[in-house]
Amino acid sequence: MSTNFYFNNFPQGQITGEQLLIEDLVIESLQIYGMDVYYLPRTSRDSVDFLYGEDTLKQFRSAFPIEMYLENVTGMDGEGDFISKFGLEIRDEVTLLVSRRRFTATVSPLRPREGDIIYVPLVKNFFEITFVEHENDQSMFYSLGRGRGGNVYLYALKLKQFVFSEEIIKTNIKEIDDQIFDLYKKTELTLSNVGTGTYLKQETVYQGNSYVTANSQAVVYSWSPTNRKLTIIQSRGTFAAGANVVGNTSGSIYKLLTENTDTQVNDTLFEDQADNINIETESDSILDFSENNPFGEA
Repeated sequence: MSTNFYFNNFPQGQITGEQLLIEDLVIESLQIYGMDVYYLPRTSRDSVDFLYGEDTLKQFRSAFPIEMYLENVTGMDGEGDFISKFGLEIRDEVTLLVSRRRFTATVSPLRPREGDIIYVPLVKNFFEITFVEHENDQSMFYSLGRGRGGNVYLYALKLKQFVFSEEIIKTNIKEIDDQIFDLYKKTELTLSNVGTGTYLKQETVYQGNSYVTANSQAVVYSWSPTNRKLTIIQSRGTFAAGANVVGNTSGSIYKLLTENTDTQVNDTLFEDQADNINIETESDSILDFSENNPFGEA
């Protein structure tokens, strides 16, 4: 043997005290120089579309606080604000470093996954993981022989600014849930004057015999008893006119008259644009998309 046994004694399948010491120092450094973030693992309400590589009904029901280190401290990476024929796109990117051991103990025995979300309280914004790197300089590649079997010290998470698209984010952490609550597409229900009760904000409303078996459900955004306007978000199913809308918590019951889904989407947190109604109004003056002319003509 030509190498020094005392400095190169890293047997296969074992972790030495020196390697654990380095890992402890790395974790301590992250806790000193890093920042607290929330890791939101993705779950799916339906089957994954393997053609496009996504689950169309993503939801985030839990959030795990953990420390991470922001690598690009001088500013966002990526292409920045990009204007194309589709409008303004925000292409900011960041890289966060997280301890492998801390992630396993705090979040999951599995590695971080692409598609999961990280909420950064410092900037009050959400970022989506696009790639998990474990074999680069950020991950301290094979330090003291550590690296066999994927036993790296760090994961480098490549993230882009999250573009909200009606995903269900309900973590029961007020700061996170409040950030997302105003961004859901809203539906306005006009109710009859025959009924009773006061709907509560963020309670679930439904149509049917019970909450469990109801095909139509939604969350209350606001309730105006003066004009009996009930604004709902996170709708599932179709609310039918003439049927009762029941509040699961308050017990309020009113009959539905009309439903209006033509409300503007407030997505300024993610793309700094909320122009869907403006685009539709402008296009109506140029193109005819009525039933008599379904293909549209100028």
